[in-house]
Amino acid sequence: MKLLIGLFCMLSVVVAFTTLRQRKPSAEVLSEHPIAVNERNATVPVLVELFTSEGCSSCPPADDLLSKLVKTDTIAGVEVIALGEHVDYWNNLGWTDPYSKPDFSQRQRSYSEAFNLDSVYTPQLIVDGHEQLVGGDWNRAHAAILKAAATQKGRINLALTTKAGLDQNSLIVKLTIDLKDLPSRSGEESEVLFAITEDNLRSQVSRGENSGRYLQHSAVVRELDVLGNIASHDETLVTEKSINLSPGWRRENLRAIAFVQERRSRRVIAAGTLLINLSNPRK
Repeated sequence: MKLLIGLFCMLSVVVAFTTLRQRKPSAEVLSEHPIAVNERNATVPVLVELFTSEGCSSCPPADDLLSKLVKTDTIAGVEVIALGEHVDYWNNLGWTDPYSKPDFSQRQRSYSEAFNLDSVYTPQLIVDGHEQLVGGDWNRAHAAILKAAATQKGRINLALTTKAGLDQNSLIVKLTIDLKDLPSRSGEESEVLFAITEDNLRSQVSRGENSGRYLQHSAVVRELDVLGNIASHDETLVTEKSINLSPGWRRENLRAIAFVQERRSRRVIAAGTLLINLSNPRK
């Protein structure tokens, strides 16, 4: 009798396991494919922006610092969300930075006005839009990041869904930003910004101050746009954005970043990021 009962239990387990496997849903039938959803809520996000240039001999150490922050969990309990913004005002001094854009130079000038600085400079590190320092200074950067992590910060739940049927260099991304626990904004309007960055980029510089050097970069900003404004009482933004991907961008190194920044103070009050795996539409 015990033998019969044991055989019956074993048979029941096999049937149940087979049934579960047969009922597993397939992501291939979806017309909209989820790329990813960020779920790293155990760490505090801190946005670190580096204004840099391949034409500046002082910038490579700052680029290395940013790479270190991006590639390792250097600061316990903190998720560093990095933006490497290459300015264009060095381009007429012997070397044209292939990653530079005038928009980044203008963004840096806006920070310069907010910080009451006499001029812009590279390399410059901006932490959470609230503190600026010379890039490459690890001790000051570490202290500024810890200070920013200790302040109240909202949480962004970021989800990306790409629609099927588009060519490989075009995406229409459905971006859902769920804002939680935002700090008090005193009624001030804030901007929601969206960026795409690329890691593991390399350049062989043949002219200018870095002539002959082989440079490596992380978190290079490929695209940075304002998605819209939110009032002090808003908590959710759902929007669709068309993104044209350059054939030269390596899909496996792309990252999506969203953050909320106050218009006047420039303070970053929420941020979120996730890797985009465009070679596989499933999470």
